[in-house]
Amino acid sequence: MLMAHPAVLNDLVDRYETLHVLDPADPEVRRRLEDVSYTLCVATGTGDVDAALVAARLRLPGARPLDDSAVA
Repeated sequence: MLMAHPAVLNDLVDRYETLHVLDPADPEVRRRLEDVSYTLCVATGTGDVDAALVAARLRLPGARPLDDSAVA
């Protein structure tokens, strides 16, 4: 499986977090949030955005999981 560069993952996580706090009733915000969620899933090889966020954050520099339960 191809692995996204940490800088790309960092950008995707930042974009997701920014869009997540905006008004979900706005169709443009909702579309962009769906797009970045899908891209995060593809970039991390996961099936849902929550798992994608965990996987992306674990691959970012400075990520130090306390145990491997998040990966199992």
